[in-house]
Amino acid sequence: MVSTSLGLGLTIATLAVFTVAGLWYSRGRVGSVEDLLTARNSTGTGMTTATLIASTMGAWILFSPAEAGAAFGGMTAVMGYAIGSAIPLLLFIPVGKRIRELMPTGHSLTEFVLVRFGPAMYVFVLVVSVFYMFIFLAAEMTAVTGGLELIAGIPPWQTATVIGGFVLLYTAYGGLVASIFTDTIQTLVILPLLAVGFAAAVVSLGGTDELYRTAMATDPTLLDPGYLPGLEFGLYIVFAILGANFLNQGMWQRVYAADSEATLGRAFGVASLTVIPMVLLSGLFGIAAAGLGLSSAETAGISFFLVVTEALPDVIALAVVLLAVLLVMSSADTMLNAISSLVTVDLARLVDVDDDRSLRRTGRGLTAAVAVGAVIIGAQGYSVLSLFLTADLLAAAVFVPLIWGLYSRQLTQGGALAASLAGLVVGIAYFPMLRGLVATIPGIAGVLPEPAFLPAFLGATAVSTVVTAGAAAVGGDAFVFESLTTEIRSIDPSGTEAATEDGAEPSEAAD
Repeated sequence: MVSTSLGLGLTIATLAVFTVAGLWYSRGRVGSVEDLLTARNSTGTGMTTATLIASTMGAWILFSPAEAGAAFGGMTAVMGYAIGSAIPLLLFIPVGKRIRELMPTGHSLTEFVLVRFGPAMYVFVLVVSVFYMFIFLAAEMTAVTGGLELIAGIPPWQTATVIGGFVLLYTAYGGLVASIFTDTIQTLVILPLLAVGFAAAVVSLGGTDELYRTAMATDPTLLDPGYLPGLEFGLYIVFAILGANFLNQGMWQRVYAADSEATLGRAFGVASLTVIPMVLLSGLFGIAAAGLGLSSAETAGISFFLVVTEALPDVIALAVVLLAVLLVMSSADTMLNAISSLVTVDLARLVDVDDDRSLRRTGRGLTAAVAVGAVIIGAQGYSVLSLFLTADLLAAAVFVPLIWGLYSRQLTQGGALAASLAGLVVGIAYFPMLRGLVATIPGIAGVLPEPAFLPAFLGATAVSTVVTAGAAAVGGDAFVFESLTTEIRSIDPSGTEAATEDGAEPSEAAD
């Protein structure tokens, strides 16, 4: 076990280095609210790819995939998690290009929803989106505090406070510009650290052959490609992650940050291929923990760190501390920027703001408020996977009518809202983690179906899809997509708008 003072010192040093880097890079590059929130048309293929990898692969990959491997179905569950993490990135290629075409000066998905569907659907999507991103941020804090407590004995409140404080410092000042730059550096460090950690663990535990024999002797289902619970987990996690990423404003920010549609396609494609081995390597730690008898139902969520503390020398364990800190920084700054972006864009729409500086200050203040809330929840020690799955369920019921509305002129607000609510009702009825809460409603407990994750996520998505298709078939007044271009404009009070043609004219402030 690493000493507490050494672990905390490494954590603070790492945070300080990247905070200084973010502040330095963003100085002079954030000249307006547009720069702070979108960094529009400013990043090439390399930086866009790196920021996608870093922002989507947070500290959760040290917990959730390993927990899936140890407790939800072994190798098949891990493979499903890896593939499920890649599919949303591929979907963003056509969808991202479509929304850039429809809204060249847009900022967020909620802007699209307001103009395309109306205020009721807009409020619903805004609440679900903010809730998901807040839970994501809280889960990241929960993950890193639990890991560092196990490896170095650092009290959770100390870890959450120092990470939240440092990330908030450069995020509030530099916005998306700072986040993308630090993400790029973090990706270059995270990938080799994860690979080295896994290789060192395999060698310390006797090699792949020994681990295979041990796992087969302990529980053959861990490596059984046909193990049904693992296949079920792999199936429903695809829908869970797909919906969640579509409601993640951090993804839409990076759609607009790419300097062209070609860059967008290349970056999302490469990122989708890169995240598969990252999630796979992390999940194998869970299989190893279960095979070696290190984890139980209560400790499956920290399987990665159980293997680290059992198999690795202190010097490698320190590298894992660094890995965890970098991972949570890369995703925490994304979520803080994303939530601030949504709220600030909506504030500019609802309130007549003619002072760019005031709007930027408001956005930074909201970022700070979100960070404080996430730090408080992150220090409580909840299950990371449980937090994610609860937020994912809401997104699984909502994302289909939103994608449909990008292409169909006939889908109305009433149809989209009905589809989302219908999917949500079905999902909640089956969802195990909300069963206790739902059963307290008078007259409900006796009619609830048997709880299970697979029908919860597939049911939410399937019902939402069927109702959406029916509503689009019945139709209403055909929506005029061209109105998106005229109604959604830059929020820069100076009136300066970014280029609309494949990023040919990125703003000077984001260069």
